[in-house]
Amino acid sequence: MTALGRRGDAPAPAGSLARHIALALLALLFIASGCAHFRYTAAFAAIIPPYLPAPRILVQLSGAAELLLGIMVLVPARRRSAGIGLIALMLAVLPANLFMAMEPERFPQFAPWLLWLRLPLQGVLIVWAYWASGLDRPPPSRREG
Repeated sequence: MTALGRRGDAPAPAGSLARHIALALLALLFIASGCAHFRYTAAFAAIIPPYLPAPRILVQLSGAAELLLGIMVLVPARRRSAGIGLIALMLAVLPANLFMAMEPERFPQFAPWLLWLRLPLQGVLIVWAYWASGLDRPPPSRREG
């Protein structure tokens, strides 16, 4: 196996360089974000909606998931499952982003418009993970042999 696929496969489709760059950036983003969850646990815990239990544990779990999925997206054999995991994770953290936008007075360090901007950006990240991880294409067929 090579970093970009299996040896002997058909030539890479058009746009594969863009997809690989998108994968690398996606991985970097989630690995960095995962690390930030452990470095700034208290800050991330502050954005957990009050109706959810154990904010610090939720922050650490989501940070660990970001780290793991950020690494997995770089592994061709795990890329599709990592893409699904990243999308699920982004949907799971949506309540925190919505909480921030709906209660901006709790987060005076951010302009309220910036908190609302995070919501559509979450959609952009979901589409990015979907495309970069290859979920927009049929799964590769297994070869007999």
